[in-house]
Amino acid sequence: MHDPPKFPISSSSMSSCTASFCSTDMEEERYASKKRVTSDAQHDLRTDHTSVEKQSEEMENFGGFYPAARPPFTLAQLKDAIPKHCFHKNTGVSLLFFFKDVCMVAFLMSLASLLDTYTPLHYPLYWLLQGMLLFSTFLIGHDCGHGSFSDNMFVNHLVGHLAHTFVLVPYHGWRISHINHHQNHGHADKDEAWHPITEKLYRSMSHRQKLFRYSPLALLSFPIYLWTRTPGKTGSHFHPNSPLFKRIERKDVMISTACWVAMLLILLALCWLFGATWIVKLYLLPYLVSVAWLGGVTYLQHHGYKHKIPWYRGKEWSYIRGGLSTVDRDLGAVNGLMHSIGTHVVHHLFPQIPHYHLVEATKAIEPILGNYYREPEKSGALPLHLLRTLVTSLQEDHYVDDEGNVVFYKSGKS
Repeated sequence: MHDPPKFPISSSSMSSCTASFCSTDMEEERYASKKRVTSDAQHDLRTDHTSVEKQSEEMENFGGFYPAARPPFTLAQLKDAIPKHCFHKNTGVSLLFFFKDVCMVAFLMSLASLLDTYTPLHYPLYWLLQGMLLFSTFLIGHDCGHGSFSDNMFVNHLVGHLAHTFVLVPYHGWRISHINHHQNHGHADKDEAWHPITEKLYRSMSHRQKLFRYSPLALLSFPIYLWTRTPGKTGSHFHPNSPLFKRIERKDVMISTACWVAMLLILLALCWLFGATWIVKLYLLPYLVSVAWLGGVTYLQHHGYKHKIPWYRGKEWSYIRGGLSTVDRDLGAVNGLMHSIGTHVVHHLFPQIPHYHLVEATKAIEPILGNYYREPEKSGALPLHLLRTLVTSLQEDHYVDDEGNVVFYKSGKS
């Protein structure tokens, strides 16, 4: 920071000047960072391609910055830039978020049931709002699985089971596979969630399979994924002997599967007591909306940027490069309701940061990231702009090459 002027000045003027100098310094730092990483990207590209024409073509395709270039900073440097308190987990604050979600879900369910006596016209709005809240509840369990909810693992697993079982997710089974996703993020073959399909597998898919995988219907595939995983992978999140799990994890998986079965039995009992229509209106349809939110948000965190996103294999993959291949999304007013899930890059790099510190942590590392940070398109109150992005990506991002250590999505359109 610049020293204050050496001549008399009022406190208000000094405050204004100091703020201005700070702002200028930050802008200069951000500009210098972007300039530096662009230069490094160009150098990396020249190393990989001997043809001058190929270099120019690639740089033009990616808007002048090659996203697969090795970053000129380390994970440790990014961590040092984040305020230490961002890594602090406050169990009390986390529990307040959980109880807020539970109370809002119960309130909306009670209100919808009460209004049913007078008119059914409120249900579409109820399904939309309740679906968002059920997704928020799922995200509480997500944080528990990462251990970012609390430093107490018993609290993490207890709340995680309560949150995930209510939305029909086997807590430990999904927690373990999601950790695998984070440990292999951006790896074209080893990633767990929404990983790319190879050209060979794409060509072998039937028309019906392609129609489902590359249409908005794919957003409802999460329950199927829990049972069978994604195309090209085997195993189940419910079976303790699944290749997803180590022997030491099998007991945990059995406990979570038992909780899932108990929740299913509770829903069946409520169907018997109040009728299937009651359960469909109050629970099943909001549940499907929450599944669509989960599918859409997680898909767009790894796909659909205006320039293609790199995927890696072999020696080209690293934890930091994989994390930098993720995308932040501006969800508007919804982002706060959904526990800052749109703030995704810093979460992938440092999953131990609680959700209520993600925005601050992102701002702290953005000047260092430079062009490696993909600025999210600004949203209105609702992120309706992402519908266009989602549909476009589903229509164009079909497969990656079977071989190669740095690959990008290609279109299967003939």
